[in-house]
Amino acid sequence: MSKGVPTTADKNIVDLSRSHRNKAVSKAVRTMRERLQSSHSGSPAFDRELLGMHVDSALQGAAVVPFMVLLAGGLGAYVSLAPWIYSWALLTLTVHSLNILLARHISKRDRATLAIKRWRRLLLLGQTGMGVCWAVFALQGCDDCTGDTFVLFKGAVLLIVLSVTAMANMLLRGAVVFGFLPTVAALIYTTSTTRAPLEAGLLGMFTIALVFFFFITLRLYQNNLKLLSFQSEKDDLIAELEVAKSLSDEARRRAEEANLAKSRFLASMSHELRTPLNAILGFSEVMATEVLGPLNNPLYKEYSDDIHRSGQHLLNLINEILDLSRIEAGKFELHEEAVSLLDLAEDCIGMVQLRAKGKNITIEEQFEENLPDVWADEKAIRQVILNLLSNAVKFTPQGGEILVKAGWTAGGGQYVSIRDNGPGIPENEIPIVLSAFGQGSVAIKSAEQGTGLGLPIVQAILAKHGGEFKLKSKLREGTEVIAILPARRVLQSIPAVSETQAVQPRRRQFA
Repeated sequence: MSKGVPTTADKNIVDLSRSHRNKAVSKAVRTMRERLQSSHSGSPAFDRELLGMHVDSALQGAAVVPFMVLLAGGLGAYVSLAPWIYSWALLTLTVHSLNILLARHISKRDRATLAIKRWRRLLLLGQTGMGVCWAVFALQGCDDCTGDTFVLFKGAVLLIVLSVTAMANMLLRGAVVFGFLPTVAALIYTTSTTRAPLEAGLLGMFTIALVFFFFITLRLYQNNLKLLSFQSEKDDLIAELEVAKSLSDEARRRAEEANLAKSRFLASMSHELRTPLNAILGFSEVMATEVLGPLNNPLYKEYSDDIHRSGQHLLNLINEILDLSRIEAGKFELHEEAVSLLDLAEDCIGMVQLRAKGKNITIEEQFEENLPDVWADEKAIRQVILNLLSNAVKFTPQGGEILVKAGWTAGGGQYVSIRDNGPGIPENEIPIVLSAFGQGSVAIKSAEQGTGLGLPIVQAILAKHGGEFKLKSKLREGTEVIAILPARRVLQSIPAVSETQAVQPRRRQFA
């Protein structure tokens, strides 16, 4: 096994660690789904979160109530010098301190195990205690005050306290009602005993404000509940996406490892596959040429010819598979030297010339003069040109034409272009033809089928050289394939020649 390739034990270690991560993510998904399956209004998880948010809000705004109490007490002392104001302020601050201690105690507990109903009742009881304190404030009067000054002061204080308390306790259901029902009862009592129109107006205005803030806090509570629901749904989607991504990564990694293992296996089987096949080819050729003497039966000679041709075809297929396997396994190494594209193209044309003549195909050359050598693997580039020429001859009909061009690219590199007037390739089949083992409808119908590895091998070899492969084809108009080597492969720096300045290419024609 080559260096850097993970062993089977390494693969098992990775699989186990990935499986462990999948279990953790799956557990998170199950937790989220359990939260979402419960109803929004009665979900214990949501109730715990809202209760925790209320406790955090109460602790952060702990100084608001003392500020209002001191302000109300100070203004009350200024308006009325009655000693009750100080006792009321002390009582209210004491009850508020107890509520803060309760909130701090709840905040220190684990929210996942909170007894929601119990702590909610205690918090509502604390709000009721504050309501009793404000009811005591509403019951007070001022005998020394002139006119309706104290009633207006009392009404302003109660409305401000109601609005601030409603906003501060919107996450605790029923806090506004429990906190200010005692105040409403106190105002009803005051109105019934004094029968003063201003007291009755204060009662009506405060009651309407209480109903209004009750519906406002209820709507805000429901909105927060929906926000928590949306947040949970988002977390659930993120968790499921994480699971899907993890599974996809694992499947892709295993597929890549399986493909690499296949490529390593085929690359290592080169000797084992070729050795018996070479023996078959050698002995069948000896029999076909009758080196050791004539065969008594002519049919045996025909059979030996068939064996030799079939073996040669099989050897070509094996070579293509092994070439692609070596490339995928990373064992394909370039043996670079100075190479002339013109010479290689002419050699390859000579190699396919007999097949072209058999189909009465004309091969025409258009080569630019004085092309410098390129730094490349001669065997690999020869294989590229030969594969492309063989495909052109294979799919060009009887009496067709093939045009082979070589020259400069616009970027200073060199190219070899092969164009035929064959049946062409439908546009939707071009990606299939360029994929490994892919064959278009024309190839499937052709009598000369191959493995479908020629073009993938061409692409891989050119990519190894830093080059590029292009295929242009239209149905019933023919196909053009272009192999391009980059400018850095050219051994002498010659600027690209524009079409108007190009030297007239030399033309040769084969028939």
